[in-house]
Amino acid sequence: MRVFVAGATGAIGRPLLDRLQGAGHEVVAMTRSTERGAALRARGVDAAVCDAFDAAGVREAIAAAQPEVVIHQLTDIPAKLDPRHYARDLSSTARLRRETGPTFAAAARAAGARRIIGQSVSFMQRPEGPPVLDEAAPLWLDAPEPLTEGVRSADAFERALLDEDGIEGVILRYGFFYGPGTSYAPGGYNAEEVRRRRFPLVGSGAGLFSFIHIDDAAAATVRALDHGGAGTYHVTDDEPVAARDWIPAMAQAMGGKPPRHVPLWLAKLLIGALAGAMVEGRGASNAKAHEELGWTPTFPSYREGFPAVFSGSPESH
Repeated sequence: MRVFVAGATGAIGRPLLDRLQGAGHEVVAMTRSTERGAALRARGVDAAVCDAFDAAGVREAIAAAQPEVVIHQLTDIPAKLDPRHYARDLSSTARLRRETGPTFAAAARAAGARRIIGQSVSFMQRPEGPPVLDEAAPLWLDAPEPLTEGVRSADAFERALLDEDGIEGVILRYGFFYGPGTSYAPGGYNAEEVRRRRFPLVGSGAGLFSFIHIDDAAAATVRALDHGGAGTYHVTDDEPVAARDWIPAMAQAMGGKPPRHVPLWLAKLLIGALAGAMVEGRGASNAKAHEELGWTPTFPSYREGFPAVFSGSPESH
């Protein structure tokens, strides 16, 4: 199958390319960097050098590739995502989602692709109802700042792909990435914050998080090329986990000490609405991806995944 991938050099793009090539697919990867384009060609991947915001260039690149499936994995998330400046740090990714989703969907359809697959996230649904939510639960479109633009841009991106006539739109809502190349990996910013006891447990710590190992996310994306129908899928592991469980588990996997505890009122003063996820966040059900994509994660939960990722991490000082 001929596949066009935008975002091929990012955290998920790298293992995704490995799996696509390993499965025998012909891949055209888009990058805005001539140096990265040369590196992609050196590994046997056709490269299209183009800026994602250049609508004419995107249309030309996708038309030239003549793909059966287009995959949009574009983000611009800084290595250090400061919770005190969350909206600022995610503004580039919000712009990417808003402005490039319609362009890619229309370009994919015009080029004759049968399916477009886009990256979204599983942790932007309204924190109400049961503790674990499926894809039908509403997005938190009226979320307080600094979450507002992130949720609304994700919604705009999803609708752009799903509502494009003449092509199957597939949205993969990934959980929190961990593993090589992510922020939750040895040396990654968030993992280092946990190891150094600078990632505290807030309030009751009852809020649920759904994680996904980066390789499992890539595997699910490959399955989505020709499995399941149009629509939205949660790509998460099998066990949503409370903050009070996963933060100590990650620290332990790195040989670190247990996290410090911060009361909710103080956390709200420091980081605002983000603190609420620690006490009221919902998990995401991956039942639909299991059933319709025929996909099962290699690491069913943090219990297996964290030790595999963080074995050999430096001990806390």
